[in-house]
Amino acid sequence: AITALLDGARAAHGGVLVLRGGPGAGKSVLLDDAVAAAAGMRVLRATGVESEFELPFAALHQLFRPVLSYMDRLPAPQESALGMAFGLMANGKENRFLVSLAVLGMLDELARGSPVLCVIDDAQWLDDASATALEFVARRVEADRIALLFAARDGEVRRFSALGLPDLRVDGLDAEAGGQLLAECVGVAIPLEVL
Repeated sequence: AITALLDGARAAHGGVLVLRGGPGAGKSVLLDDAVAAAAGMRVLRATGVESEFELPFAALHQLFRPVLSYMDRLPAPQESALGMAFGLMANGKENRFLVSLAVLGMLDELARGSPVLCVIDDAQWLDDASATALEFVARRVEADRIALLFAARDGEVRRFSALGLPDLRVDGLDAEAGGQLLAECVGVAIPLEVL
């Protein structure tokens, strides 16, 4: 599913995938693997942080900080809205719709040079403003060179809803498969009772 997502973005068939599972199921490893497989793509990463989930646009700022120089390519209202959201311009009235459009516009600008992969880990801790903007974008990238890949932990007080977006359940390895993997890593057979 991740390979298809990346290949689709390379072929201007953008998409989104939400990986869901419990802690330790391997979601972050899959994200790292996707980044390693993203040859020829611009990769933007962000991680939801529990202590920042009440700070509007904190996750978007983390995602776009390396490419803030592209903001001046946006239409003036979008540049202003995103600039205000990131504290780069004087405070005005917050307009989340314009911020969401600006996020899509930024990704479109970046995708002119190469396909873009946005990787967001611990999405359950995204601030509401960032989550809303990213979900807005996720529903509008079908004809773009943009892929969004989220990982969200189950069982937390906060939940990344992503209603209507494609998702994939990631479960941890069972004891036998975990033992085989561990044995391969250490070069010694591991008795099942140890696992």
